[in-house]
Amino acid sequence: MLEMTREEFEELVSLALDRVPPELMRLMDNVAVFVEDEPEPGDPDLLGLYEGTPLTDRGEWYAGVLPDRITIYRGPTLRMCESREDVVAEIEITVVHEIAHHFGIDDERLHALGYG
Repeated sequence: MLEMTREEFEELVSLALDRVPPELMRLMDNVAVFVEDEPEPGDPDLLGLYEGTPLTDRGEWYAGVLPDRITIYRGPTLRMCESREDVVAEIEITVVHEIAHHFGIDDERLHALGYG
């Protein structure tokens, strides 16, 4: 497994977020991004997870709720990558993938776009 400190991994996630176009970042609403070491035991290869209500599903009822949550998982990412460059690329793909879920884009469409 590739070695990388949590701090370095978090910095790469931050850099990936910085590369998201500002016009998209301005449209994101009530979202927090986290780094965790491992996903739940039932899905050990999960790289990222979006939990919340996509913008496309929000209605008048959407108020006073906790932020949506995007989690990027360090362990599975490091296990599947062979180099730091691979990690950078995989984090960028995963960040875009999870942000897309916030905008209501499903996995099938993301796979078609190359962000699967």
